[in-house]
Amino acid sequence: MYAEKKYSLLVVFQGMDGSGKDGAAHNVFYNCRMSGMTVASFKKPSEEEFAHDFLWRIHKHAPAKGMITVFNRSHYEDILIQRVHGWIDEIRVAKRMQAINAFEELLEFDNNTLVLKFFLHISKEEQEIQLQQRKDDPEKFWKHNPGDWKEREYWDQYMGAYEYALNNASIPWEICPVDQRWYRDYFIAKSIVARLESLNMQYPELPKD
Repeated sequence: MYAEKKYSLLVVFQGMDGSGKDGAAHNVFYNCRMSGMTVASFKKPSEEEFAHDFLWRIHKHAPAKGMITVFNRSHYEDILIQRVHGWIDEIRVAKRMQAINAFEELLEFDNNTLVLKFFLHISKEEQEIQLQQRKDDPEKFWKHNPGDWKEREYWDQYMGAYEYALNNASIPWEICPVDQRWYRDYFIAKSIVARLESLNMQYPELPKD
């Protein structure tokens, strides 16, 4: 991305298991040059990561100026799964939400980072279909994780945790319906293009002789 003011782009995909975070990252950015972007996936923290504050492992993956970074899951994991399972109390949830807002605002203010966050909203019925396909379709065996079915038992608690995260974020989320995968990709791509076009960026001019 070129302009006198050099921007970076952070795209966050967050959603329940089966909502298509991997597919969205692949399909939406399929034609992007890989030299200009990175994808960071966040799973269970390692022992080293647990030894630091919860944003330590996140901040080092934030995009440099002129770069695009996609977060497959994100810093919100630490007020979602940990809250649902009671590993942190509500006081820590609120403090972490404040830290998340400050972190995202810092990226926007101090590094010209556009932060676009998509909650990939899958229905409970469609999630069951997606998880079952991972057991039935040999091409999807690699995605199967028995733990996903266990987490599904906490559906209502996760919905409450997501509602809190969406309602308390200072940088707003976009809620993307994903039961139809083609529409998921269209919705995300259209939103990103509209945001980038609003910057009215221009190609750099040649230096004057």
